[in-house]
Amino acid sequence: MREEQTTADRVAAYSDAVFAVIVTIMVLELRAPEEPAFSALWPLWPTAISYAVSYLFIAIIWINHHYLMRFVGPPTLGLIWINFAHLFMVSFLPFATAWVARTRLASSPVAMYAGLFVCVDIAYNIFEREVLARAETTQVSLGTRRMARRRSLAVLAIFTSAMLVALVAPRLGFVLICGALILHMRPEVRRSRV
Repeated sequence: MREEQTTADRVAAYSDAVFAVIVTIMVLELRAPEEPAFSALWPLWPTAISYAVSYLFIAIIWINHHYLMRFVGPPTLGLIWINFAHLFMVSFLPFATAWVARTRLASSPVAMYAGLFVCVDIAYNIFEREVLARAETTQVSLGTRRMARRRSLAVLAIFTSAMLVALVAPRLGFVLICGALILHMRPEVRRSRV
């Protein structure tokens, strides 16, 4: 049993390290203006807003991942690979964030940004379903599982809509992404009271 917990802890620790590296890469993309005036900051608004949204997205992913890891038990090889796929998708976030910022929220970059959120969310949904399928009903009730599934599908639908909307109205697509993130602010998966 101790070895199984150690394996689950290693999966969580590795995931934490990947999230930390991704945030570090994103912050290294931030460049201070050359001019010593507050007015020099205004042209950087696309960078600030895309960084803030991406940072919030990573925080939400980490929090939800942290809560789910409590229910993992002995991780299967399949679950470990699903986690790697999820982290792989998240690792593209610094690139997408920089593209959105440099193009000042242009249509194609925002659509790709939303598409990346779709891919990350699909990978997360698979990870969540695998973890919850193995959790006992004393840990996570059937009602909580249904709620988590509905929330996941709603967020996926909003991210998909944002991707399509961004092709014609990129700023509206970006707003939809922000709205979808609000639904993931609090993890729905909590231990059931026995």
